[in-house]
Amino acid sequence: MNSFKPYYAVIFSSHLSEDTEGYESMSFKMLELVKKQKGYLGHESARDGIGITVSYWDSLEAIKNWKENEEHLLAQSEGRKRWYQSYRLRICKVEREYGVGL
Repeated sequence: MNSFKPYYAVIFSSHLSEDTEGYESMSFKMLELVKKQKGYLGHESARDGIGITVSYWDSLEAIKNWKENEEHLLAQSEGRKRWYQSYRLRICKVEREYGVGL
């Protein structure tokens, strides 16, 4: 019997602007903060022109709480004003997974 429990993925795709001062340190700070959030399951990230970060969560409520975290709200504001030329966020329910490695 498969004991897989569905979970949620938040896919954040972005193109950085030319003004990236402070971006790396804020990114590190948010990574440390998100790891402490209830319901956070992990993440995967890559940047090669376009940045893609997929974070995994146990519930929609956990995602909402992270979105509304006070420190995260400040980072989001700076991102919209300075760091991101464009971005898109998608929330998906993962019903099944399989693979080898990773």
